[in-house]
Amino acid sequence: MSYKQRLSLFILVDSCIVITAVFFSRFLVDATINVFTTPLQITSIAIIVSHHIFSLKLKLYKKAWEYASIGELLIILKIVTCSIVIAGIMQRFMVHEIYFRLLGVTWSLHILLIGGSRFCWRIYRDSLINLVSNKKRTLIVGAGSAGTMVARQLLKNHETDLIPVGFIDDNVKKQNLDILGIPVLGGINKIQWFVNKLNVDNIVIAIPSLSKKELSSIFQECVKTKAKTQILPMLEDLVSGKVTVNQFRDVQVEDLLGREPIKLNLNSISESITGKTVLVTGAGGSIGSEICRQISHFNPAKLILLGHGENSIYSIEMELKESLAGSGIELYTEIADIQDAEKMNLLMGFYNPDVVYHAAAHKHVPLMECNPEEAVKNNVIGTMNVANAASWNGVKTFVMISTDKAVNPTSVMGSTKRLAEMIIQELDKSSNTKFVAVRFGNVLGSRGSVIPLFKRQIEKGGPVTVTHPDMIRYFMTIPEASRLVIQAGSLAKGGEIFVLDMGDPVKIVDLAKNLIKLSGNSIEEIGIEFTGIRPGEKLYEELLKDEEIEEQQIYPKIYIGKTSHLFIKEIMDVLENFSTMEKEELRERLLKIANGKSESQPLLSVSV
Repeated sequence: MSYKQRLSLFILVDSCIVITAVFFSRFLVDATINVFTTPLQITSIAIIVSHHIFSLKLKLYKKAWEYASIGELLIILKIVTCSIVIAGIMQRFMVHEIYFRLLGVTWSLHILLIGGSRFCWRIYRDSLINLVSNKKRTLIVGAGSAGTMVARQLLKNHETDLIPVGFIDDNVKKQNLDILGIPVLGGINKIQWFVNKLNVDNIVIAIPSLSKKELSSIFQECVKTKAKTQILPMLEDLVSGKVTVNQFRDVQVEDLLGREPIKLNLNSISESITGKTVLVTGAGGSIGSEICRQISHFNPAKLILLGHGENSIYSIEMELKESLAGSGIELYTEIADIQDAEKMNLLMGFYNPDVVYHAAAHKHVPLMECNPEEAVKNNVIGTMNVANAASWNGVKTFVMISTDKAVNPTSVMGSTKRLAEMIIQELDKSSNTKFVAVRFGNVLGSRGSVIPLFKRQIEKGGPVTVTHPDMIRYFMTIPEASRLVIQAGSLAKGGEIFVLDMGDPVKIVDLAKNLIKLSGNSIEEIGIEFTGIRPGEKLYEELLKDEEIEEQQIYPKIYIGKTSHLFIKEIMDVLENFSTMEKEELRERLLKIANGKSESQPLLSVSV
């Protein structure tokens, strides 16, 4: 129905209601009053005209009555009261008498009929919606303002296929009460019982203030059932209008990390990036590409994407060209190998970057165990090439991405990353460039990580392969890892190794179980198979050696190491002779240096 049609219908219905109210009041007050007398006609005309004028002024006819609430009722009260007052004034001036009893009863009937007509439609519509048999019975976790908002939207939106049947809330003051006609059943520990009792198909977690640990705890109760579990969209997406409150999202494994994301010091980052030239190596990788996205939010003057794989660089280039259109940021791409020292120096000299984020590296532990010489070429020599080029060309800050596997390493990959840390720490002592490294754990969803592997195995019907039942790792999301790197660049004074407080480590087998449950399968259906620890792997990872640990945080959730010994002479000896070594010999040399077990004394030590 168009607005004009809707308005005409309301005017007709309300006119009939006013006439009914006036003449029915006449029978209730004094049936002897002639219906054709002047007072009754004046009263009717005055109320009808006043009602429509005030209704238009207060936009009563524009209200969506399926969402009516106390606000709409107050508007009706104002309109009816004003109409009766106008009618009384007209009676006083035209017949010199005010029929107070008639006006009083008319006022009551007017409110009852006008309000009742609107709310009867709402009740009828709600009943009609609730009778639809194919709706999925939904349990809402959280009976606060967000949960109530979700319930209201589900009740009013006839297009949704969900119908709320109950709330779950640990607040005992709310339990056994009804909200919008929906009972608050009990606490979180009763989820499984109520799902079975009420034949619930869906569970919606509607508590925006939940911490990651609390969300994980609730999810573990939800997955004991066969109901699909979803969560409210991100608050920023709701505020920005990207999604509506009833567009729920599936719970992601990132939601279950049990650790709150790091918050950035936007002012310090802006000072180090805004209006500057920034170069990112490995820009096509998972971390490198996300660093580019995050940096673009701070409006650098120029952003240079450097990578070896043309397809990945092309993808991030196209994405950024679209997102940065009209921003004024100059975007450049360079296909180059960090093992090419001459090309690195040429590019640094050409672009003169203020900040370099070095994300290019070989990172796969088992592959590097089989190819230690390639790990040396890329992770050590490549880092040295980029770092030297940065120092020679006056780069202000150089941020290298490292890994928790560089601490007490048992793998070639971890060893080469530790050697790369030593090289940039040594360079920091003799260069005007501030060299720093950032260590963090495994990144969820990055290429080659366990998450994509587990998802592929689940899609194929299983089993999910886990190396060891006691294998644990620190985890963070790609955006968090990238933000940490950017924050470290703004905090750099030179020579530091920054470490994120990553909270409690996660058991890989628990991660696998959560992914299976999130996919809608049972662990029994998919299965988990233990394959044994691979070469170079440890059961657990560390972020700092015992002698490196500095208890004080320099920024919320960011620590800095104390002291590290640098074995530059030994590193240079390996770099000069690694091509002539057998793989096992090279591996042993790398591990010995990285673990500080060189036969000679350390060349120097620096504070980090």
